[in-house]
Amino acid sequence: MKKLLLLSLLTSLTLPVFAQQAGFTGPGSETSQQGGFNGPHKTFTVAQSKNLQDDAKVMLEGQITKKISHEHYEFKDSTGTVVVEIDDHKWMGQSVSPNDTVRLEGEVDKDGNKIDIDVKKVTLVK
Repeated sequence: MKKLLLLSLLTSLTLPVFAQQAGFTGPGSETSQQGGFNGPHKTFTVAQSKNLQDDAKVMLEGQITKKISHEHYEFKDSTGTVVVEIDDHKWMGQSVSPNDTVRLEGEVDKDGNKIDIDVKKVTLVK
């Protein structure tokens, strides 16, 4: 009986955490997402990140300007734009608009001439 009561109590305490949803709220977004990753990296510009090797760890600061497709967004800083892939669960309950500055931590993903950033963590910069 005590185990059942404890399980019931724990379930009721954790449900609101899973119910939180957020994500990008600018052009191309129709639904909200959930978010996730930890680990500091050197800050790079978009232009610098395009010259790094595949799987290089990066941190970028700038704006997510629009949603391109499911989990793909356009990111810009003062040096240019790059496509970033942000899995739904990586938003960590944050809502982000094109007016917000964000810090993205992730890895360069090169496939032929195509370059994008596989984002592991999204942080809203205050």
